[in-house]
Amino acid sequence: MKDTPGWASPGSAPSDGQEPGASGSPAEPATPPGPAEPAAPSEPSGPSDQAGQTGQEPQGPGSKWSKEQPPPAQWSAPSGPQAPGQTPPPPPPGPGWGSRPPAGPGAGQGGYGGYGGPGGHGAPGGWGSGWGGPPPAAKPGVIPLRPLGVGEILDGAVSTMRTYWRTVLGISLTVAVVTQVVVVLLQGLVLDNTSTEALQDPSATLDELTEAMGDALLSSSAVFLVSLIGTVVATALLTTVTSRAVLGKSVTTGEAWRDARPQVARLFGLIFLLILIGIGVVLAGAVPGIIAAAAGGGDAAATLLVLGMAGALVVALWLMVRFSLASPALMLEKQGIRKALVRSAKLVRGSWWRVFGIQLLAAIIAAIIAEIIVLPFTFLAAALSGQSFTGLLDNGGDVGWTFLVVSGVGAVIGSMITFPITAGVTVLLYIDQRIRREALDLELTRAAGAQDQGTGTPGPTPGG
Repeated sequence: MKDTPGWASPGSAPSDGQEPGASGSPAEPATPPGPAEPAAPSEPSGPSDQAGQTGQEPQGPGSKWSKEQPPPAQWSAPSGPQAPGQTPPPPPPGPGWGSRPPAGPGAGQGGYGGYGGPGGHGAPGGWGSGWGGPPPAAKPGVIPLRPLGVGEILDGAVSTMRTYWRTVLGISLTVAVVTQVVVVLLQGLVLDNTSTEALQDPSATLDELTEAMGDALLSSSAVFLVSLIGTVVATALLTTVTSRAVLGKSVTTGEAWRDARPQVARLFGLIFLLILIGIGVVLAGAVPGIIAAAAGGGDAAATLLVLGMAGALVVALWLMVRFSLASPALMLEKQGIRKALVRSAKLVRGSWWRVFGIQLLAAIIAAIIAEIIVLPFTFLAAALSGQSFTGLLDNGGDVGWTFLVVSGVGAVIGSMITFPITAGVTVLLYIDQRIRREALDLELTRAAGAQDQGTGTPGPTPGG
């Protein structure tokens, strides 16, 4: 078909001319018979005609038929010499798209022998035997340029890290080292005076519990903030690397930084805005329960608080997944924060569960890898510091420098491996959604210089 960019599906009619196989339209001979010469008799079209003509002598001059016909289903065309000027019978058609199957009992009813007759759709030697499917998609880089499966997205993230390991691991290692150095210094110098022992003491007073909870919240928030900054920087740089890897092009760390630097500030603003949105939704769900508790609601207030928090968490999760592709949209499309959020919502619409499942799977894989790497370093740090692992828990977070340094080394190695996986999956998921909705594969194929290779997936016009 003229409007199909790569290949036409089986059973589609030609764009020009009469549809082959139309009923009542016999194939014309290559050379029409002359006025003084009768036309050659036509061959029987099916088993039923053969049975009806068995034993009958053909009529008309110039006939080459034998008086004794072979039994049914064994008839063959005469192989003797042709009369001068007589057109030889056409060769039997071969299987494939361009040939017409032999007529059968269903001829004249539905085209090429009908769906169930000889030469019909699905019959041997008919339409289906000559079509081998769509051409393979172009793959200039780490993924084929077509809609991706879950395994292909995960494999693309790992392939990016394996193929461009110098740049990817260099970025991840640098960001992880800087992040962990700041975290260790904070925990060893600033947060060392905080204590959470009161949280494990059943006889602790309300003031002691409040102070311990405040210290734990402060320590966790400081570590989370530093880790978040490192994650944002790593994501910004790795987004550029992954987007180039899709086209099979390498990029140095300096080039990635020059490309990502104008958008880093906006990326920080986007991340903090998403955090505020999540916190605001959860607080909004807790407000009715808090008001009911202040009014002396008792058990009803507690139930309302739990239900409100649970509903708010569901809404917050829905919003986070809906806006989860805003980061690559901001970095690759050079969008502002608001437009990046709108773009993410548009790309995720109708595919929420798929996006959520892929990102959840990537997060679980990254967490398992991180724990496999970090946990041995934690036990080693506890052994070198002269304390058991349970003893560290009983101390309420009061650890020494040995433990912080050794466990920090494990955290650096874990982050160096998990950063490329999480960032790569997010970028490839964004590209996959654009391929599915906007035919981005066509633009990527042209950008990679693979115009002659089929994309394998016809789609709407980009931006349509």
